Amino acid sequence: METADDRLELAVDPRRPTGRTLLADGVEQSYVDVADPLYLHFEYVRRMAAVVDQAAPAGVPLHVLHLGGGALTLPRYVAATRPGSAQLVVERDPAVVELVARDLPPRPAGVEVHIADAREAVAAAPASAYDLVLADIYRAAQMPPHVATVAFAAEVARVLRPDGTYLVNVVDLPSLVLSRAQAATLRAVFADVCVVADRRMLRGRRYGNVVLAAARRPNRLPVARLLVRARRDLLSGGLLHGSALDTFIAGTRPHTDDTEP
Repeated sequence: METADDRLELAVDPRRPTGRTLLADGVEQSYVDVADPLYLHFEYVRRMAAVVDQAAPAGVPLHVLHLGGGALTLPRYVAATRPGSAQLVVERDPAVVELVARDLPPRPAGVEVHIADAREAVAAAPASAYDLVLADIYRAAQMPPHVATVAFAAEVARVLRPDGTYLVNVVDLPSLVLSRAQAATLRAVFADVCVVADRRMLRGRRYGNVVLAAARRPNRLPVARLLVRARRDLLSGGLLHGSALDTFIAGTRPHTDDTEP
């Protein structure tokens, strides 16, 4: 009989001996360098880290909620770049938590891990508790519908501080149907929203990851600096904001709990 551990694996990167890839049923879920927490292998993680870097002056500690834990790549990055940060990681799969705790370096100071459902964890969190909420939540290679709705986004907005930012990773096909829907959903709740991805992805020429950033306050997102970071990435990226985002989501309805994707 297959157990939870049978479907999980930490594979050594043959091109980087200190790199470890977390696989679930053979699919890459997370990557961490056990010797260098600043090394971010996946392009979408680098795009999320760019927003983290701009969330406050360099080195200032933050309160961060991570929805989806994986190998704790971004919690390790935040701990290294912003020492003293208080971080809560919510991971639904206890087998992932056990494997990462057993076979990877100990989690950094200030990082707590709770086994829970992301929506239930957000609903239980106090208001205005976090500077950042980062969502990288997948089940069977899909974003669970109950964390992709207006009601969930409103709960995230509630637990963010006034200048807080919500980050979401979406895995999508070239049609970008899911990304458009999630952008429209965030627009229904947040005052400032942008989309960052590989330029080829935004042109509908490949599948991959799209990162969405949303802020409670108008003009809070540092879109010019984020665009510079995106363009300088190893996989050059683009950014949609303002009228470009209007065009991107034109005709797309936000998802509600009654019309989950």
